[in-house]
Parts: sequence; C-alpha cells; structure tokens
Amino acid sequence: MAAVTGSSSGFGRAIAIGYAKEGAKIVCADIRKEPLEKEPCEPGVATDDHIRKLGGEAVYVPCDVRSVTQLKQMVGQAVESFGSLDIMVNNAGAFTAFGPLHELNEEDWDVTVDITAKGMFLGCQQAVRQFLKQGGGVIVNICSIGGVVGLLYETAYCAAKGATFNLTKAVAIDYADKNIRCNGICPNYSATPMSADAFRTPKFRDRVEAMTPMGRWMEISEIVGPAVFLASDESSFVTGHNLVVDGGYTIR
Repeated sequence: MAAVTGSSSGFGRAIAIGYAKEGAKIVCADIRKEPLEKEPCEPGVATDDHIRKLGGEAVYVPCDVRSVTQLKQMVGQAVESFGSLDIMVNNAGAFTAFGPLHELNEEDWDVTVDITAKGMFLGCQQAVRQFLKQGGGVIVNICSIGGVVGLLYETAYCAAKGATFNLTKAVAIDYADKNIRCNGICPNYSATPMSADAFRTPKFRDRVEAMTPMGRWMEISEIVGPAVFLASDESSFVTGHNLVVDGGYTIR
C-alpha cells in the first residue's frame, strides 16, 4: 500500500499510476483532486479515478503537506482503507518564480521552503511513526537536481531541494536498524505542469537540452521505474541514496 503526496499532477501522478499498475493500493494525497490544466496524462480525470479505470484500488485524501493534522489524517486513511502504510512517497513541492536572489521576495521563499522542505520533513515524520508501529516501511522522497547543483535564478528552490537531499540521508541513518528505508530521486527538468511554461519557452528549453548530455528533457514517465525500484524488495539493501535521473546533467 502506497501513499503519494502531490499525486494529482506531474511526477506524483505518474508514480501513483505506476505503482497501481504494479498492484499497489494507492492513497492519492493532494490539495486538489483534479489535475492541473497542463497535465498531459488524461487531463481532467483525477488520479484516483484514473487508477480505478485501470482496475486498481485508490482513494483520494485532501492534504496540504504543511499541515500536520492533514498528514496524520492521510496516514490514518491509508491504514483504515487498506490496513497499512507500506510506502510513503513525498513528492509534493513548490516553485514560485524565476529570478536572481536580490529580487526574490520573502513570500516566494516561504512558500517554496514550507511546501518543499518542511512538507517533506512532516511527511517523513508521519510515515515513520506509522512504520514503527508496523515494523517497517519505505520512504521515497522526490528531490531534484536542484538539490545536487545550483540552478540559474532558482535560489529558493535549490535551497529547499538541498534540504530534502540531506533530509533523506538523515532519516535513513536514524531508522536503518528499524527496517525503515529512505531514499530519494533527483530528476532533471521535465514538462510537468509545474515546468510546462518553461518547457514552452524556446530559450529556456534549449539551454536545458544543451546542458544535458543526452540532449533532451526528461519524460514524466521516466520517474516511474526508479520510484518502483526504490520501493521494491529489489532495493532491499539500499537506503540513504539519492538516485540522480538527469540524462547526465549533473556530471558535466
């Protein structure tokens, strides 16, 4: 049984559907049930509805990851609906605006860091509390290449993702002897709804492609294989690892 935050669109939606295709029961957690307008995968159809159309089992739970109360309710719903919480995917994140540091306003910083870093901390915390009751579980955190290298005009985002990168390692160390694994995935730019406008800007799109040895943007679906691997028994001796999925962007 897996819970995925930020599951209505983008990487979260792809992972939730990918897990469901592998037979997992899914709690879809997001502040909104419907996907964002620029969602390319069956736009207008909620993720839990899409999964049920495929023959899988899923429920939607409204959840703002900045709220401890809502995260507790989400974990409780997972246990009530499916008997346990086996996999927690902390995917929810925020990006507010491009711009140099001296033009960044405090609100943009607060929103980005609260949702991306604090939200992941709280998600890990609530998952671990349930895992300790069950005797184990798996956390998969969706980090970013922005947590590995600096990105132009993305100060708040890089700071927040850098926090998630090391949070993943710290959680892994704390609970490795409790049968709890925690790993992260650091994807490159992809044409998710959050990045769709950037992808449609030729100058930005071309710059990312030029800096990526494989010469293209990441497909949204390319997050699924790594997420399945890190949640499965195939990675049973892997913890505290941030798997970079970037077409070579960070090795330059």
